[in-house]
Amino acid sequence: MRNDLICHPDTPARAVRSIAVEVDLSFEEGFALRFIVDGEIGGLVLPQGEGELVIADSVTDGLWQSTCFEAFLTEEGQPDYTEFNYAPDGRWACYQFDDYLSLLRPDDLAPWLMESEREVGRYVLRVEPGIFPDAGSKLALSAVIEEVDGTKSYWALRHPAGKPDFHHPDCFALTLEARGRA
Repeated sequence: MRNDLICHPDTPARAVRSIAVEVDLSFEEGFALRFIVDGEIGGLVLPQGEGELVIADSVTDGLWQSTCFEAFLTEEGQPDYTEFNYAPDGRWACYQFDDYLSLLRPDDLAPWLMESEREVGRYVLRVEPGIFPDAGSKLALSAVIEEVDGTKSYWALRHPAGKPDFHHPDCFALTLEARGRA
């Protein structure tokens, strides 16, 4: 299932035309995320190279300060949620919150698979987090994109009023369904 992210109106991008996230979900195999960035890829802060397979085993805090792809997962009607951050170079972070912006603890999950593809007008990061969500779980998808001149844009499925805030409950705009269901 393909989901288009929306650029926050206060943070316009110059080099990015669009960002989409494909969610491949199987309750037996977990889910995979494929972040697709279209635009002037050479103008973005990304690792060099044509693409690579990375075992994400370097836990790093503060990834949202540069180009970073994010997913937030919660169960319907619950205040607690888990945040996943993925940097294009294989660094990652995972945080467990017991309520809106109330950090309970960083989570130390097992490494997962990350794979990138880089072309002239497109960058793709595929992540298999090894998470098995329940049917009806809510997902928020977002990205922070830094351009080489320092410009940052903030992208999400839905933005609440005000400044960019990926933790806001309104951002959990996608309800996960089993593969094959509408």
